[in-house]
Amino acid sequence: MIRRGVWIVGSAVAVGGIVFLGHCPWLGRSELVAPPQVKAPAPMTVPSASSAADDKAPGVDDAKAHAFRLPAGDAPALTCEAARAIVTQARTQLGYPPDPVDARSFADAAADWLDPFGLWSVAPDAPVAPAFDHLARDLVADLEGRHRNCEAAGALGATIVPWIAELRAIYDDATAPSASSEDATAAASTPAFEGATVTRPARELAAELGRRVGTIARDLGPAGRRYVDAARARYFPDLDASGWQRVVLAAAVRAYVPSIDPHGAWAPLDEESSVYEVDLEAHPPTRLWDKAERTAIGLKIESGAAAPLADGDVLLSLGGVAAAGLSFEQAEQLGFAASESRPPATAVVMRAGQRLPVTALLDDAANDAKGAAAAADEDDLPVERVAYGEGDAVLVAIHDVRDDLGDELTRVLLRERERDGRPIVGVVLDVRGNGGGSTDGAIDALGLFIPGASLFPMRRRDGSLETDRAPEPPGVDRWTGPVAALVDGDTASAAEMIAGAIAAYRRGPVVGTTTFGKGCAQEYLDDDAQAGVVRLTTLLYALPDGTPVQRVGLAPTIRFPFGALDPQDREAALLHAPPTWRGPDVRDRAVLARAEDGTWSSAWPLHGGNVGPCKEADVCRALRLLATNGTTARRAHAKPR
Repeated sequence: MIRRGVWIVGSAVAVGGIVFLGHCPWLGRSELVAPPQVKAPAPMTVPSASSAADDKAPGVDDAKAHAFRLPAGDAPALTCEAARAIVTQARTQLGYPPDPVDARSFADAAADWLDPFGLWSVAPDAPVAPAFDHLARDLVADLEGRHRNCEAAGALGATIVPWIAELRAIYDDATAPSASSEDATAAASTPAFEGATVTRPARELAAELGRRVGTIARDLGPAGRRYVDAARARYFPDLDASGWQRVVLAAAVRAYVPSIDPHGAWAPLDEESSVYEVDLEAHPPTRLWDKAERTAIGLKIESGAAAPLADGDVLLSLGGVAAAGLSFEQAEQLGFAASESRPPATAVVMRAGQRLPVTALLDDAANDAKGAAAAADEDDLPVERVAYGEGDAVLVAIHDVRDDLGDELTRVLLRERERDGRPIVGVVLDVRGNGGGSTDGAIDALGLFIPGASLFPMRRRDGSLETDRAPEPPGVDRWTGPVAALVDGDTASAAEMIAGAIAAYRRGPVVGTTTFGKGCAQEYLDDDAQAGVVRLTTLLYALPDGTPVQRVGLAPTIRFPFGALDPQDREAALLHAPPTWRGPDVRDRAVLARAEDGTWSSAWPLHGGNVGPCKEADVCRALRLLATNGTTARRAHAKPR
């Protein structure tokens, strides 16, 4: 599960207070992949009074993205007291009583989090992983405060010291000058680490790292000294047993939180970007590259480099931080932090055709990337107009529920209504494969269809309830004609909210298969040790009529077989998933009556068989079912709305 080697920066961080996560909350630490059309549910955020990510007031659209700090490059570390404070916070603020921790799986995860390279604890010849297994129960007791001084973590720290010393000696021997024909560019560009499964012995990796770094030191001379020194210090930290104890405790906390909460996580401030979902922000931080690999001396940019960086560059330093020996999480955060830094950050790279490192200022990179992102944001909801009876149905594909989904939908619907041609008879929200996103985005989007409606009851562990209300946008922005939603087994979280509210208020039919069943919410919190950020399940939610979602999913109004349903790929199959909760019916009767008084039209008109063509044949088949949606089907002349 180690996150090392190649990654594709994609669905990573959303700033705000509450997060909804769906199935596969941990994709493994080997890579991050840009969000595909059908993917694991993503976090859904709403403002929170206690948010590590953002201090802005609820409802304020702040154009400034979350500012991550530059990582120092040190291994994350916690004192015994700090580790216990975070674990106590997680256990007490969890939205339901935690299950006992499975010591064996916890030990495996802790050993994995400890080792960012495949050197320290997960390599087949490392003596540390067996020690984790042996001391697993005692390490859990350390974190839960049942041991006085975190003795198990201390014993693990003592085990690591001689092992790191042995690897350091192997590395140092391998860095000795040699007559190797390999040059510095080749040594710096070659990927250094394995993927999800580690099979290479640590001794072998230490020697290989030493050989490559030695070649770079030989060829670059004084120009490479800083990066060579950083590599050695980070691969083989010069820590005593108490220092390694603190590193073990940080890894143990990272393993512990998901052990009681499958949607939870903790990260230190140097790596906090790893717990957020940045692509779901209305104004995400700039990306300086799309794909990169860690090498022995830095980061090789494989694709998507923002000028003045270039694909193929080996990044040695960014914003004054040497890139050699960074963990995956720190490398990811470095890119976010440097892209937003003021004054502009400086990058030092090794570039093909250049004998010595090249220095570049990133001001143009940040501006160019922001401009491209802004242009892309103007039209990022795919729209298809499909002939339906006497007019057209507007099919809007929503792959993520971003913070600004309400604004996106508003732009789309206004543009389509202003187009010349056939009138619009209905709007179809296609949330198949949508893993969720922002509660703000979901609620704002619902304001276009059920303005002012009381929405989702949410319950905390103490029994207190919270309920949001849909906004009331200007009349010109509202859609009062027929609405429908398309769903499947991968529709989760915020997407389930959108479809579920449309169904609960009888605003229109939901067509497809039973959804994923993600009816719990996570909140980003400053940890009580002031050392990092906790993402924790703090709430259970139900649909406006009280129908449970957690572990159950949304039952469609009209069943249509969009894809096969995998019973193992559902919220209910997650180990330690939160329990099901049925809430109170919070629907506004006045809003429910709007279909009866003619304020809006919920029933789809008869189409006389005139549906399509569609880009996807199943969509046309599903649309043909809308006129028999369980409400009273009636003939309706198509007219602009």
